[in-house]
Amino acid sequence: MEYDPDAESVGESLKIPVPENVAEAIRTLIRWSGDQPEREGLLETPERVARAWKEYCRGYDDDPAYHLSRIFHEVGGYDDIVLLKDIPFQSHCEHHMAPIIGRAHVAYLPDQYVVGISKLARVVHAFANRLQVQERLTSEVANCIWEHLKPQGVAVVVEATHGCMTGRGVRTPNVIMKTSRMLGVFRDDVKSREEVLKLIDS
Repeated sequence: MEYDPDAESVGESLKIPVPENVAEAIRTLIRWSGDQPEREGLLETPERVARAWKEYCRGYDDDPAYHLSRIFHEVGGYDDIVLLKDIPFQSHCEHHMAPIIGRAHVAYLPDQYVVGISKLARVVHAFANRLQVQERLTSEVANCIWEHLKPQGVAVVVEATHGCMTGRGVRTPNVIMKTSRMLGVFRDDVKSREEVLKLIDS
């Protein structure tokens, strides 16, 4: 089923039949973890987990470029930085499939046109709702905006916590990873980069 970014309830839109081999794989994981998928509380868990993962990974059916296809030329001569701060997102790391929970800050310096600000959030979510690493997520968002809006500059900063670090392995909570990607004037001009980082940090 194709993901509808404007659906009233994504959960409802993804209630599709679960293939038996997928459900059985989850039952196998439950057994391997030490529990019994036949007990009452776990009987419907394989189907729930399968549908949950289909929803977690709905970004594979969402084209980020589509959200940048409607642009606006009439901006009253505005030619300064556009910044959308604190875009919340949830992703899953491709190494342990553990949650990545964070926020993204997306800025661009328009050239000839702008895009609706909600579309910047949709681009973040389209890439985040896939198996990811934070570095690639940051680059993909920046590169998509750079390619399709053709602005003078793009700046993307992502801050997130990683379940693969907080809940397993080193088990170190409250650690925030921060990544950034600068393109155009934000990469080439020190003053422009300082200005956008100051706006993000304010």
